[in-house]
Amino acid sequence: MEYKETAIKGVYVIEPRVFNDERGYFFEAWKEAEFEANIGPVHFVQDNESMSSRGVLRGLHYQKGDASQAKLVRVIKGCVLDVAVDIRRSSPTFGQHVMVELSDENKRQFFIPRGFAHGFLVMSDVAIFTYKVDNPYAPQADAGIRWNDPDLAIEWPLEGMEVLTSEKDMKQPFLRDAEVFE
Repeated sequence: MEYKETAIKGVYVIEPRVFNDERGYFFEAWKEAEFEANIGPVHFVQDNESMSSRGVLRGLHYQKGDASQAKLVRVIKGCVLDVAVDIRRSSPTFGQHVMVELSDENKRQFFIPRGFAHGFLVMSDVAIFTYKVDNPYAPQADAGIRWNDPDLAIEWPLEGMEVLTSEKDMKQPFLRDAEVFE
């Protein structure tokens, strides 16, 4: 696998080595020793999966405090645009984001460390999204930022698309009003 750090320190796009032949393909999706050698130790404790249709926008989500989560995300069917937003107030990249296309075709993975809000927009008819986290879900620590916060200036490609999002996500605060990391 090739580990490429993005413009925001600590956020990585991981490109697997895919072996194709007439039977299909094979690749290693997770290898702890290699991950630790390139990114550092992360102890994943839970795997999650969601299925969504075209135009579904989930996020921008995070967990606060000791319940904060690092995530390793990928798409096993379809295509999404995945976004990580730096919400560490002391970071030189506070409020900045990275967007990456994840699909069943490119087989990329996206590592998002603790201290980031995360969301994605489904670009295909259907997407199956899976991710590892290093802390279990804690409802009392659940938090978010509005996906269309003008201060974040995320250029979601929404032309010709009807956005479907949850009522909860529509009511999230803007970054300037959110409880963030120091």
